Amino acid sequence: MTPNENITVLLVEDEATLAFIIKDTLDQQGFTIYIAHDGEEGLRMYHTLHPDILVADVMMPRMDGFDMVKRLRQNDPHIPVLFLTARTATEDVVHGFELGANDYLRKPFGMQELMIRLKALVGRACITQSPVPKDAQHLFVVGNYQLNTLTQQLLFSDADFTPQVFSLSHREAEILKRLCLHRGDVVPIRDILLELWGDDSFFNTRSLHVFITKLRHKLSRDPDIRIINVRGIGYKLISKD
Repeated sequence: MTPNENITVLLVEDEATLAFIIKDTLDQQGFTIYIAHDGEEGLRMYHTLHPDILVADVMMPRMDGFDMVKRLRQNDPHIPVLFLTARTATEDVVHGFELGANDYLRKPFGMQELMIRLKALVGRACITQSPVPKDAQHLFVVGNYQLNTLTQQLLFSDADFTPQVFSLSHREAEILKRLCLHRGDVVPIRDILLELWGDDSFFNTRSLHVFITKLRHKLSRDPDIRIINVRGIGYKLISKD
């Protein structure tokens, strides 16, 4: 028995040779792996299999990886998603994270690195989900805003303005949740990166800065709310309530 036997992987990859190599390697290591060849087939198999983790190429026919994950996240905000991609542009990677990806692996990659990331993502998902009861805190009130981390929505409501609902990406919601849980205290950058990205590389740090900027913009209707950057350490959420 191998420690990977209970990990079910759905691989969505249109390159048949690469898909075969990944499946053959993971099969030998005890993973249970299923293959879809485009985003539409991937979504159908996801709803049938309910895998532990989704590994998806970005560039695919019929439906690409970005569109597939965007639709998947409407029903499942928790399944770990790892993108395989030859794209290197920062905006492409950030876009994938905004849609709800948990990690990126650039082609070409080593099979050992793929397995390490798969086990790390599934392990973090189990730690995050298993001890949390169904009625665990998912609603946070910050000034004139209410965050719902289940629906990934941020509601602004004030007597002087028309109520407005902002749809957050998975990472935006998770970052703001952590800031709310530790309101008034500094949340270390490294902790956020390790929990949501899997490593604290320079590139991921830049990506986090982008998400913080987006959150500041969405929270800007309430002047009493601020996300402060404690340089080199972390971020702090401040509000008067």
